[in-house]
Amino acid sequence: MNSDGTQDARGTHADPVPRPAGPPDVPTTPPRPGHAPGVPPVPGRAPRPSSTAEWLDADRPAARPGIWRYGYQLPKPAPERLAPVTVAGMLVPLALAALVWSLWQRGITSYQMAPLRLFTPEEWWWGGTVASPRVFEGREVPAPGAEALVVYEGVSFAVLAVAVAVLGSWRAIVRHYVVRRPQPARALVAAVLALVALSFVFPEAFPVVGWSPVPVVDPLLSLTVLITDSYDLMASSFYTNTLYTVVTLLVVWPFARLGGWLPYAKELLAARGGSAAAGTAVPERPRSQWPGLRDAGQHEAADLLTAEVAGGRMNDVDCTRVEHAFAVARRGGAPADFRDTVLREAGAAWTHPSGARDLPRRRARHDLLAGQVRIGGWAAAERAPGAYHGAGAALGPDVLGTSLLAVGPSGSGKTRTLVEPVTESLALQALTGRCAVVAVSAAGSPLGTDDAFDVIVRIGDPSSVHDLDPYAESDDPDEAAAILAEALAGDLDTAGARGAATTLAQLLGPFRAVHGRFPTLPELRELLEGEEGALTALREALSASGDDVMRRELDARARQTGTPGDPGRTLADRLALLNRPVFADFFGGGGPGRPFSLRAVAHHPLRVRIDLPERGHEEAGRLITRLVLAQFLAVVRESRRAHFACLVLDDATGTVTAESVRRIQRLRSQNAGVLLALRTVADVPEALHGPLYGAVGCRMAFSGVTTWDGNRFAQTWGTEWVETTEVAKHTVFADQPMTRALHALRKLVTGRAVTTDAVTVRQVERERWSASELAHSVPAGHAVLSLTDVKGEHAPPLLVDLRE
Repeated sequence: MNSDGTQDARGTHADPVPRPAGPPDVPTTPPRPGHAPGVPPVPGRAPRPSSTAEWLDADRPAARPGIWRYGYQLPKPAPERLAPVTVAGMLVPLALAALVWSLWQRGITSYQMAPLRLFTPEEWWWGGTVASPRVFEGREVPAPGAEALVVYEGVSFAVLAVAVAVLGSWRAIVRHYVVRRPQPARALVAAVLALVALSFVFPEAFPVVGWSPVPVVDPLLSLTVLITDSYDLMASSFYTNTLYTVVTLLVVWPFARLGGWLPYAKELLAARGGSAAAGTAVPERPRSQWPGLRDAGQHEAADLLTAEVAGGRMNDVDCTRVEHAFAVARRGGAPADFRDTVLREAGAAWTHPSGARDLPRRRARHDLLAGQVRIGGWAAAERAPGAYHGAGAALGPDVLGTSLLAVGPSGSGKTRTLVEPVTESLALQALTGRCAVVAVSAAGSPLGTDDAFDVIVRIGDPSSVHDLDPYAESDDPDEAAAILAEALAGDLDTAGARGAATTLAQLLGPFRAVHGRFPTLPELRELLEGEEGALTALREALSASGDDVMRRELDARARQTGTPGDPGRTLADRLALLNRPVFADFFGGGGPGRPFSLRAVAHHPLRVRIDLPERGHEEAGRLITRLVLAQFLAVVRESRRAHFACLVLDDATGTVTAESVRRIQRLRSQNAGVLLALRTVADVPEALHGPLYGAVGCRMAFSGVTTWDGNRFAQTWGTEWVETTEVAKHTVFADQPMTRALHALRKLVTGRAVTTDAVTVRQVERERWSASELAHSVPAGHAVLSLTDVKGEHAPPLLVDLRE
């Protein structure tokens, strides 16, 4: 990136990589007042709130991997509510108790059943009740003592209260309101106990019962009189009130310690003070005011960009691009260059070399400020953590950096719901300078429109503007041989692949030493087949130049030609797939297409699409895909890039090899990743199933996978510990005749034997998703997705609704 706001788009070739012109100045939405011509507005599918800058100022919290962060708020825990049955279990016994007590007070029930010990012999003889004894004419019957009546009523009330507490659901009520908030309950109980203690010390202040006062205060007053020998002091209200205060504090202090009143008061005051401080705190500047620039002292640039955003002359691509440029400038120590570029070009600074500031059309929902694309919504299933309930499912470079493997049959929506949105998102991020994308389309189904890419390589199409360099513009024969051997024989056994690389190196090195370039595919095929004329001419040229090292390499290759186990014949047969007339002008064959090397992706934020040949060349398409994968894995590890590089394979059938699996596992430390889409895991050699699932950090199983494919996912996702409750009913066998008769009567009435429930709660280990569930329980339009970001944080396999 240069100080003048331009960016070098030249590859490692001598000539710059050609690109189509930028998109026409046709806005995707109706222009707003004040909109500058030629500046694409915020697209229709981008976040479009009511205000101009609300899409920029929206809160984007740091959520867990895979959560759509635009407008997402952490879910609040649902308040625990008492079930209606629990409330009814509290109210019904209470109502019955109130009815019984009212009848008791009216003398209808309880007084007629008073115990005999409360009656005198005369009362028992004469009849009557405790409340209203019978009075015979001429004789007066004394009423029973009031103390006995009070004691009897108190005991009866206590029994009634205990019955209500036992029969009702009072224990559940106490657990709900007390156990959930132990500190307020503890403080309240301590306060009640303190009042009870004070009622004993100062009975005149609590005229509830008629007990005698505890001699605490009066002896203190008397002792004071004896010591001071002065009644004037006793007459002082100040002294008396002070003494009462001291006694009250001494009584209350142990209960305050027991109830933790002081820590509880500090907690309440701190919470109230925190809320007040939050209400009076100075709010942070919104993102549309560019607070990062202002904190760095770039006030002029911040004011200009703020005006650009408010005037609708910057979209989400522009804002993200400028923020990325500012981060690069801070790391590079060039804030002055950043300021000058912004003041000169405003929102158009650091525009992508293609001149595009947005895609012509957007089909998915993007949040470039968070680097995400939404692919659906997390289903609020039982296994999903609370943070994922009702949240959107999104992907970004943070999770794609660990690579993603998607498996699903044809028609399950892999391309439409996953590959296309991800490719579109990476293309948008490439316009911001933060990403480079290479998308390999399946035959007949290109990913995205042509004007969304900088380089389009149409293999086998004469109208293609670009050609693919089979050697990735390498100048090392061993590296070029390893890349080409991976494409031609990578799906063979390991020994065969290593032998193929050696064979190719023995030919590529001598040919480059003589001609200064690598051979074209027809020339390489002749050398592999052992054509005498080609080998002789190359040997003579090496002898004339005096390069004995390369001549010995060629002689070793000539001795192996035609021997049993010679990899040259296999390589020549595989190379014949690309040596067809339809590919004559490609792979450096001298056609009109300009050669393009994937090595440019490692240096520049390019958008590249490679279209595989049409029907009839399936095996050639797989070979080309392996070639692209091998080149990508080779070039991304060469330099320390500031941008993310991603390879998207719409159909990875037959492309996964042992060497590619090893290199995919290292991509997360190289700021790169791949997306592999497969119809079935059977398209990968069985020996590589386990290593492939272990190499990628994100795995996605679409609806309709077979149980064989689901078994691989189930083994990879493993098991979890869950709590299960088992209820067993056991028949009750009574020993007593009366109980046995009651059980028989109950069975006769209900038709069921008397049973008791035996509840067993235990921890068991269960598969997160079984093969049968993945094959038969995932609805259409859904998928099960597990994610891992480059920092190691992961999301468990959860169900995603791809239609949201």
